[in-house]
Amino acid sequence: MTENPTTPSAASTSIRVRPGGHVARLRESAAQDWDAAVDHRFVQELFAGTVEDEVLRGYLVQDYQFFDTFLSMLGGCVAHADQVPAKLRFARQLGMLAADEDGYFQRTFDELGVPKSDRTDPELTDTTAAFRQAMSEATASQSYPHLLVLLVIAEWLYLDWGEREVKMPRRYVHTEWIELHRGQDFRAWVQFLVDELERVFPQDPAAQDRLTQVWCHVVGLELSFFEVAYA
Repeated sequence: MTENPTTPSAASTSIRVRPGGHVARLRESAAQDWDAAVDHRFVQELFAGTVEDEVLRGYLVQDYQFFDTFLSMLGGCVAHADQVPAKLRFARQLGMLAADEDGYFQRTFDELGVPKSDRTDPELTDTTAAFRQAMSEATASQSYPHLLVLLVIAEWLYLDWGEREVKMPRRYVHTEWIELHRGQDFRAWVQFLVDELERVFPQDPAAQDRLTQVWCHVVGLELSFFEVAYA
């Protein structure tokens, strides 16, 4: 039986991790939820260009509510990273988000007819509220490893589904969201985050356990975020 090319199995990551290292163990600790998110119905329909506008609109409205907290996490990394080159890398990423990702949201909101009130102050789903809380806690922790755990999940998981080799959909609202989460520059950004997390992961077993719990919780939220889009 020939597999439908628009519904591939979960993508294999292009990111290099140290075998048996901290990041590899984190990835394995929530592998089931991670793979389910990467191969979710939403991702399949996004690539096929068949995701309904109502579903996409609700998903993006909720996703946009992470924009300020995500910027705060990047700012936290500028403040708390232990090396100047890393601080500069995070500062550059802040500029990219303002220019590229926010522009996509505004153009897509216009095309999908999202009113201003839903862009700036929508009713949050429980998953969105929990996700924002997790991001805010990472920023408040002033802990570089804690911040990196959230960033690695948010970016690596999306790279995993964004890199699948299938025919791209035609509409801008679909293709541009995919393009923002794939390609050489985004891959290099994710590799940087993974390498940094491996480098600064704490040696204290209790701290490792806490970050593993955060990892599993947030990966579960990523899966739930896709599920809620169809609720």
